[in-house]
Amino acid sequence: MEQQPIYAVIMAGGVGSRFWPRSREKNPKQLLEITGEGTMIQNTVKRMKGFVEEKNVFVVTNKLQKNAIIKQLPNVPAENIIVEPVGRNTAPCIGLAALFIDRLDPKGIMIVLPADHIIGNEPEFIRVLKTAAQVAHITAGLVTIGIHPTHPETGYGYIQAKDASEETQPVNIDGVFEVKTFAEKPNYAMAIKFLESGDFYWNSGMFIWRVDTILNEIHRSLPELHGQLMNLQPSIGTPLFEQNLETVYGLIRGISIDYGVMEKAQRVYVVKGDFGWNDLGSWDEVNRISKKDEQGNYHHGKVISVNSKNTYVHTSDKLIAAVGLEDVIIINTPDAILVCKKGASQDVKEIVDHLKRKQMNEYL
Repeated sequence: MEQQPIYAVIMAGGVGSRFWPRSREKNPKQLLEITGEGTMIQNTVKRMKGFVEEKNVFVVTNKLQKNAIIKQLPNVPAENIIVEPVGRNTAPCIGLAALFIDRLDPKGIMIVLPADHIIGNEPEFIRVLKTAAQVAHITAGLVTIGIHPTHPETGYGYIQAKDASEETQPVNIDGVFEVKTFAEKPNYAMAIKFLESGDFYWNSGMFIWRVDTILNEIHRSLPELHGQLMNLQPSIGTPLFEQNLETVYGLIRGISIDYGVMEKAQRVYVVKGDFGWNDLGSWDEVNRISKKDEQGNYHHGKVISVNSKNTYVHTSDKLIAAVGLEDVIIINTPDAILVCKKGASQDVKEIVDHLKRKQMNEYL
């Protein structure tokens, strides 16, 4: 069978609160240059060049970020930038994008990617996506990418693959397995067991399926959501769409695609990925992959360091002088400075939560 055209859906509605103070609601992590040339969303689109045509790229975001995304992705049609009135987690986001692609090609292959991942080996990444697209096409199943774990990570969900004796619908392609179960983020002891078992992979949050497959699975597992989405379909591309979308999103219940669909589906496959993946969930992760000097320091901007080691300092304007510091992260922006002990940057989100509670919106 000839494979259908490939469409990419990039989820770009988050605010990246763990990357405060650089990441803000109007200019979040995915719109920033975090690790070098090009913003994260630009690099997400760029690495698919030659595999997915830019006219087949769709981005799901929010009102605050729409114009910046259009500016950063000039070759992606503006009508492909889909604006959610409010975030409702990944299942509604993916279902909404599927409606748009369904109008073009109900059996097209849909690749769902977060906007803020780092990929070290892009040719291998594309090879894995091509394999996943092949599996999605021939099985009409749901496919995800499982990352080969390198350490007992507690910040990721996990996917357990079936072994050959357990598989009921074997796919004779290297690195492709049926999914046995999905596991939530484990504690450290459980993460060690997952690593030692050899059949658990990190859940990358990347998905591949046919458009008709995911809409059918949403219908089966989340019938209420499916019905609400179907109410939208006739108005897509008309002046009524935005108003209808507001109404529907006022009724939609937020739920993740993993919990709402993947964990309940029958034909679910994982393709093993080993291509230098990182989801950059915190400043600690950025520090971990950054090139450092002999003292373990990474400094960007005007920084003077005296007797300091293992520091990550990023300044956008003013001079930062670090004296006798160790294992510290400093992020300077024109209106705010973050000083954080290494290993604690996951808690930066609590600062953002505090600012919201105090209605200090000028810092959000």
